[in-house]
Amino acid sequence: MKPYSFLSLGRTLSTLCALALGSSLAPAASVQVAVQTPNGQPVTQAVVYLESAQAQRQVKPAPRLEMAQEGKRFVPEILVVPVGSDVYFPNRDTVRHHVYSFSAPKKFELKLYSGTPAEPVRFEQPGVVVLGCNIHDQMVGWIVVLDTPYYGQTNATGQVQLNNLPAGQYRLRVWHPQLPLGANPSEQTITLTATDSLATTVQLKGLTP
Repeated sequence: MKPYSFLSLGRTLSTLCALALGSSLAPAASVQVAVQTPNGQPVTQAVVYLESAQAQRQVKPAPRLEMAQEGKRFVPEILVVPVGSDVYFPNRDTVRHHVYSFSAPKKFELKLYSGTPAEPVRFEQPGVVVLGCNIHDQMVGWIVVLDTPYYGQTNATGQVQLNNLPAGQYRLRVWHPQLPLGANPSEQTITLTATDSLATTVQLKGLTP
């Protein structure tokens, strides 16, 4: 190889490194959302997410998700998953469970079983999937299937922050299991520039005890 070839190769590698570094340091927006009742009380475990055509193109299935049964309860009570994700349903109780859902986004049934079924359940359509157990009527859980990678759940103070958001226009939506059955999530439109750090408050009305 001629000497100038080494020089050319070095310049090419330097350029590629600079491009990679520049890409990793590209500015991104963030949104902090506070979810409250109409009288200002924080709402915990609310699912907050941003939807757009760009977000839908970026969504990917998440690896190895679980909705367990422990103490005759679903754990976690609310599981948020991207579209196309597989969810395992391990039974960690000493009694058998019979997990099912009649919800339109995913109807399925795992008949009486112990341990972990060999095959997971794949959630391919967005929406809220309500879970129950045919043996233990008090068991209720929710799987929220989203076609966006930009989501989170509110903490004990009713807040959540979504980071690393590309610029663009989004539908900011908020769902909570205490909304009336079949009610649409709260929705508002927000527009972000590449360096925005936005804070907003969402009031959820009509929450049931």
